[in-house]
Amino acid sequence: MTTAIDDDLWSAIGDPTRRRLLDLLVVSGDGTATALSEQLPVTRQAVAKHLGVLDRVGLVHATPVGRETRYRVDDAQLARAVDQLATVRATWDARLQRIKRIAETIQRAQERQSEKQAEKQPEKQPRKRQ
Repeated sequence: MTTAIDDDLWSAIGDPTRRRLLDLLVVSGDGTATALSEQLPVTRQAVAKHLGVLDRVGLVHATPVGRETRYRVDDAQLARAVDQLATVRATWDARLQRIKRIAETIQRAQERQSEKQAEKQPEKQPRKRQ
């Protein structure tokens, strides 16, 4: 089974501030831009923009509560991201295994070549003294 990789999702997750926001929301359950900005070295407006990006890709959902907007992580979308990451990992593991096999094959061939060259060189015999 192959999972299609969602570039927009990974572009959103690729930003360190957005990853930190996701971490904070996972731990706290939900939060407002104001509350989250107090835990980060960025302004409330910057946090709101980052949350907007996460909302557009479905990683968080915004819910108006009075004058505030509360954000909560979408567990299903986060699980989808984890599945995609597992797919990428498996693909790269397979690629790296192929590269390893190729490198080992090359190394064995070079070792055999060195052994053949060593066999072809005559051994130097010490001269007999007269």
